[in-house]
Amino acid sequence: MSGSPFPGMDPYLEGEMWQEFHDTLANQIRAQLLPLLPHRYVALLNKRYVIDQPALGIVAVPRRRTMYPDVHVVEPPRAKETATAVYGVTAPALEAINPLPDEVPVLSVEIRDVADRRLVTAIEILSPVNKRGDGALDYFNKRVALLQTETHLLEIDLLRQGTRIELIGELPPAPYYVYLSRFTRRPRTEVWPISLRGPLPTVPVPLLPPDSDVPLNWQAAINACFELVGYERLLDYTQPSPPPDFSEEDATWVKEQIEERLAVTVVPTL
Repeated sequence: MSGSPFPGMDPYLEGEMWQEFHDTLANQIRAQLLPLLPHRYVALLNKRYVIDQPALGIVAVPRRRTMYPDVHVVEPPRAKETATAVYGVTAPALEAINPLPDEVPVLSVEIRDVADRRLVTAIEILSPVNKRGDGALDYFNKRVALLQTETHLLEIDLLRQGTRIELIGELPPAPYYVYLSRFTRRPRTEVWPISLRGPLPTVPVPLLPPDSDVPLNWQAAINACFELVGYERLLDYTQPSPPPDFSEEDATWVKEQIEERLAVTVVPTL
């Protein structure tokens, strides 16, 4: 099997391979844009660290009963023998996991003006940490700050879990979205709902006037990630896809795509 069995976003990437895929995708976007940008611009990778607080909960680890009276303190011998007391301690009922926050690296792509290093367009690939807990608040604050500047903001949400970008009005239901906020048209935002069953769109990347937009082919970027890394070798398509669950209709379609690809790759024995 070569490449993803899905025509667009591969939902199996939303699991444990996400962080690796996210970084590879950011690099592919940059590589795709660099030859298209006018000479006055450059595409750079920006790495920041976001504090991710794990979901709170107690994981109980039962302990075996231990007879602690056998534990005692050994003191150096004294000139004269003295009686020592042995104290017993009560064993804890369980051990719990302390939810320590993690620092998660998040890559984004920045289009900057070479002359003054001005940030022209920010391209954000949303991660799980951007869509839950304190990380969602951190991203919200960053987003608000960007929207108050003369910077274009292009966001892609390839995760079905977590909170969505809040906009006025109801969007068509879709598993994935692309959002483009041009600073010249705010507060309006262009939105591309992305179907599970079709390829990802090619969207415009705006620059400074009078320069024209350059195209960003999201599907080509994802395909390039598969060609470079071979994620189809790392993803276990025999297991259920990462949560959330699909509708019954979509689950059937996902199963059919996988079975069709696996059937094609079966080599008959002679």
